[in-house]
Amino acid sequence: MRIRRILAAVIATAALAGLGLTGAATATAQGAPSDVTPAECEQGGGTPVLINSTCRGGTHDGERLD
Repeated sequence: MRIRRILAAVIATAALAGLGLTGAATATAQGAPSDVTPAECEQGGGTPVLINSTCRGGTHDGERLD
């Protein structure tokens, strides 16, 4: 019975540690948007907006123009 409690505590700790590690990995993976050229913006289905130097729509939506 005591072994089951210890095992349950170890599994719970490992599960919580795993969640913490995956949360940190997704937080670092999201970083700042990259710069794209106007041609890349259009190829991704977006429209380059030269007034504020961003790409609108498509796969590069919100990214800065290079």
